[in-house]
Amino acid sequence: MTGPRIIFYILAASIVVFSILSVTSRRILRAAIYLLFVLVAMAGLYYMMNFQFLAAVQLMLYAGGIVVLIIFSILLTSQIDSKLDPPKFSHLLGGVFTAVGGILLSTITLLQFVFKPSGIAAVGTDIRSVGRQLMDTNLVGYALPFEVISVLLLAALVGSIFIARKDRV
Repeated sequence: MTGPRIIFYILAASIVVFSILSVTSRRILRAAIYLLFVLVAMAGLYYMMNFQFLAAVQLMLYAGGIVVLIIFSILLTSQIDSKLDPPKFSHLLGGVFTAVGGILLSTITLLQFVFKPSGIAAVGTDIRSVGRQLMDTNLVGYALPFEVISVLLLAALVGSIFIARKDRV
């Protein structure tokens, strides 16, 4: 077994384990930390696939942005030791059915799709071309996704404050 394969299995196993721990943990702060570990391991997988820019975005935006906002809002509202209520059996069953349905739908879609190489020329990786792509508003630009990311960060902050606040409505 080669080194990259061993690293892949370690990263994949850590993603699975910390994802399950993040979902099943009843302590809010621990769940956020487990989510941070999942996102860092995902960045490691991106790096192994030679997507360094995507790995950097994963670390800066998700691990460094959203999770830090969630942890900051938990600490800000003094809910470090709070525990979430155990889920109802119907909610747990609904979550399991949704997860299994999503896995089946994804598997069927991937197996039925015919992958073809595109005729689009590859984009350069120098700073100027990456900057143009990031600021472009056309079909291949990334200005709109960056605006969506800012809304996502705001939603993560508001959602984490809503979860972590003391008085329940």
